[in-house]
Amino acid sequence: MQKSLILPDRRIFMSTFALGAAAWFTRGAFADEVSRIKTPAQTEGPFYPDHLPLDTDNDLIVVNDSLTPAVGEITHLSGRILDGNGNPVRNALVEIWQVDSKAVYIHTADSGHKKRDTNFQGFGRFLTGSSGEYYFRTIKPVCYTPRTAHIHFKVKRGGKELLTTQCYVKGEPLNERDGVLKGIRDEKQKESVIIDFAKVADSKIGELSAKFDIYLGWTPEA
Repeated sequence: MQKSLILPDRRIFMSTFALGAAAWFTRGAFADEVSRIKTPAQTEGPFYPDHLPLDTDNDLIVVNDSLTPAVGEITHLSGRILDGNGNPVRNALVEIWQVDSKAVYIHTADSGHKKRDTNFQGFGRFLTGSSGEYYFRTIKPVCYTPRTAHIHFKVKRGGKELLTTQCYVKGEPLNERDGVLKGIRDEKQKESVIIDFAKVADSKIGELSAKFDIYLGWTPEA
């Protein structure tokens, strides 16, 4: 049975931490002018989890209450879900999924043939509040043949899918040859999904922070 979004102590901590961390890692976010560049829809790909893990919270580094974290560069990933007027979208369910440090998805068609990092959750969810912000603790994505490094996103609200897209790592050489990324014909839209994974100042373990705002370009019904 899949766990509900009501989380035990560590999950409550992550949800509470998210409110402060997202604001800290996206300092000045609400003062920024919204670019109003519509986030392009992209393929879901073949590896959206066919069986959701029991743990689907916003901390992908630790599975359930395990003491062993996932391998990889820990990344604090945050951003906002914005409507057609640049206003935050509340109660948007943001889902992400990605490969582990060994370039393996949790989908059985992929992980069934490879040895994956079982300490990496591989999939997570976050429900936005009035600020429209989301927050995940994950790892910096790695490349896998033939794709460049990326993280998949799906945004839902009220049971409806609003957008499926992907974000990419700025400066990754394989970006130039990735067929899905090259499929975005509008250069400004393409630039909007390539984000910086920057070092967190004073982090003793080399943590990174990344910000990815998702602009729907239209206003979903309440």
